Amino acid sequence: MNRPIIAILRGLTPSAALATGQALIDAGIDKIEVPLNSPDPLDSIGRLSKEFGDRALIGAGTVLTPEQVDDVARVGGKLIVSPNCDPEVISHTHRLGLESWPGIFTPTEAFAALKAGASGLKLFPGALAGPAGLSALRPVLPKGTLVYAVGGAGPENFGQWIAASADGFGIGSALYKPGMTVSEVAAKAAQIVAAYDEAAG
Repeated sequence: MNRPIIAILRGLTPSAALATGQALIDAGIDKIEVPLNSPDPLDSIGRLSKEFGDRALIGAGTVLTPEQVDDVARVGGKLIVSPNCDPEVISHTHRLGLESWPGIFTPTEAFAALKAGASGLKLFPGALAGPAGLSALRPVLPKGTLVYAVGGAGPENFGQWIAASADGFGIGSALYKPGMTVSEVAAKAAQIVAAYDEAAG
């Protein structure tokens, strides 16, 4: 079973990419983003895409321009995640056939993202909106809209978010921090997957 969890590997280095990716996939997390403000992110994304692209969704986070979308596509990335709602970035991603997950916080941003071709919405920062914010937003969204909570969502509150209609999650520092060993990442991933499975019931 593959969970609706995106691993956010901010600070990942290319030398650690493959072992870290393998640990996540083994734990049941098969959506991986390397933020573009990590060291040599395109190198890491390229390595991950080449090794795991047939069984995992690999791509970039903190994508802010159409040119960056092209860069990620060139190394095989298929997932484009942004902290903001930029219709130009979203529509360009959509045209290339990649998954677009822009950050949104308001109904205005949500509808602009969907109109531009977003695959799903990243409610960010989730800590500010809270499950109550998602519950309030959900009734106006088109049926079937996928919303992932990012920032302030994790093992301690998966249940509250799922009850508020979250479809999935982006998990950053609770799962990965620079300098962590592969075994530490594997242990965190196993804990997060177990907590998600319990909350999703």
